[in-house]
Amino acid sequence: MLVDETDAQIGTAGKFECHAGPGRLHRAFTALVFDPAGRLLLTRRSASKMLWPGAWDATFASHPRQSESYAEAAVRRMPDELGAVCEMEYLLKFLYRVRYSAAGSENEVCGLLAGTLADPASLSPAASEISEVAWQTAGQAAGAVRKRPESYCPWMLAALWLLGEAGGEGRCAGAIAPWTETPVREALAGALEEHMGRDQWRQVP
Repeated sequence: MLVDETDAQIGTAGKFECHAGPGRLHRAFTALVFDPAGRLLLTRRSASKMLWPGAWDATFASHPRQSESYAEAAVRRMPDELGAVCEMEYLLKFLYRVRYSAAGSENEVCGLLAGTLADPASLSPAASEISEVAWQTAGQAAGAVRKRPESYCPWMLAALWLLGEAGGEGRCAGAIAPWTETPVREALAGALEEHMGRDQWRQVP
């Protein structure tokens, strides 16, 4: 779904058209899945991906369908990517634009969702989408991001930094709290600078 900067739909376009060249602004989502201990599931993108192949991402990301809320889209897509499902909670949305070499761009208004998977052993990632998984605390992820910022997807970094703007309520509040600490956000902000300028991403009301 093509959208304007307020997330109002203005049309539709194919997936390739939305991501080729400078891209066209469209609606997407990024989902964060935690375990009962509060660790975040990070996933490594398949080498066959058009953009950021082999990079570490938030748990999963995709695009809502017509008349589908962000949370509904995440619940629908999760079994396809992870072979498991959990309730998803809408947190906020953000806009970002970033180019990936000559291959294309991401140009999205992105809803951010969070959920807790009661049984992490139920995961069965789809090889076409995900080549590796890792459960990490905020401190572990921040340390890795500082060392190799280029190994992480830019929208993931923006989503994690924006957790500090999500407020302290909701089912995932306990898991989100460590991501709001200053050292973690500083690590994420530094990595974001490696990918895109501060004027290329912002929260959308």
